[in-house]
Amino acid sequence: MIEIKNLVKIYETKKQQVVGVDNVSLQIKRGEIFGIVGYSGAGKSSLLRCLNLLEKPNSGEVIVDDLSLTTLHPKELRKARLKIGMIFQHFHLIQSKTVFENIAFALKAAHKSKAEIDERVKVLLEMVGLSDKRDVFPAQLSGGQKQRVGIARALANNPSVLLCDEATSALDPKTTKSILSLLKKINKELGLTIVLITHEMEVVKDICDRMAIMQNGKIIEEGPVYDVFSNPVQPLTRDFINSVLQFELPDYLLKERRGKIIKIQFKGTIAEETVVSDLFQRFKVKGNILHGKIEYIQNTPLGIFIMELLGEPGEITKAIEYIKLRTENLEVIYDDAA
Repeated sequence: MIEIKNLVKIYETKKQQVVGVDNVSLQIKRGEIFGIVGYSGAGKSSLLRCLNLLEKPNSGEVIVDDLSLTTLHPKELRKARLKIGMIFQHFHLIQSKTVFENIAFALKAAHKSKAEIDERVKVLLEMVGLSDKRDVFPAQLSGGQKQRVGIARALANNPSVLLCDEATSALDPKTTKSILSLLKKINKELGLTIVLITHEMEVVKDICDRMAIMQNGKIIEEGPVYDVFSNPVQPLTRDFINSVLQFELPDYLLKERRGKIIKIQFKGTIAEETVVSDLFQRFKVKGNILHGKIEYIQNTPLGIFIMELLGEPGEITKAIEYIKLRTENLEVIYDDAA
C-alpha cells in the first residue's frame, strides 16, 4: 500500500545541514493503522510530510497504491494528493468559514459540483457526529469538535490514506479517547489506511496495528504493537513503553525486603491463567505482590507483576524455575542474599 525506499530529507541552514530523515525504508499495509513514535526532533513529522510530498525528499522513493509519487509531474502529483488526506495537531481550519464551508473547501478544490458538495458534506458531518454544527464557525467549537471538522475535511475526496500529524496532542485525555475511537471506526468502516505520528505511546497502544520508533531521523525498531510492547529491543523503545507500563519501585521498598524480588511478564492467554496461585500451591514460598498491571493491546492481554518471594532458598529457586517455564519471561530485580 505505502512503500518508502531509502528516503532522505535534508534541511539546509546558513550554518549547516540538518538531516530530518536518514535513509528510511518502510512498508505500511493496506487498511492498517500504523504509528510512528519519537520525541521532538526525531524526524517523524518530516517523514510523514514526505509521504504526500509536502516535503520533497532529497532522495529515495515514496510509492502509494503502486504510484511512485516522487516521479510525478506537478499536475499528476496534485491529483494523487486528493487520495491522501491529512489532519493536523492545531486543526488548520479557516476561521472565517463555517464548518460546512471548511469541509466544502477541499471538494471545491477538486472541482465538484454544488449538488455533489452538499451531499458529501452532509454525509461527512453525520460520520463525525457534527450534523448540528453545520453553520457554526470554528471559534464556537471545542478542540475535539475542531478536530472532527479536520477529519471530515481530510475525508472529503474519499482518500485511501489518512495521515495524522500529532492529531491528539492538543486535546485532553477524554477528548483524545473519542477522537481515537472515531479514527478506529473510520479505519474499519472505510478500509482506510491510517498513518499517525505521536510521542504518546498510549495512543499507539489504543489503536495501532503496527508501529515504528524513530530516533535521529532513523527507524530504530518496528513491528506489531503487541510484539514491541512485550519485547522492546532498543533502550528508547523501553523508555517509551515505561511511560505506559510504569513499574518503578520506590527505593524504600527495596531496603525493607527480605527475599528475592522478581518481575514477571505474562503474554497472551498466559496472562489469564492462574500461574501465581499455582505457584503458592506447589512450593513452600510466600509472596508479596508489590506492583501489577494487565494491559490489553489489540484485545490481547499483557500482564506485568513485581513480586517478593520469601522462603527457603531451595524452594524459591524451584519456584522461579517453575515461573520461567510457564511464562518464559522472568527477571530477578533484587536479591537480598546477593
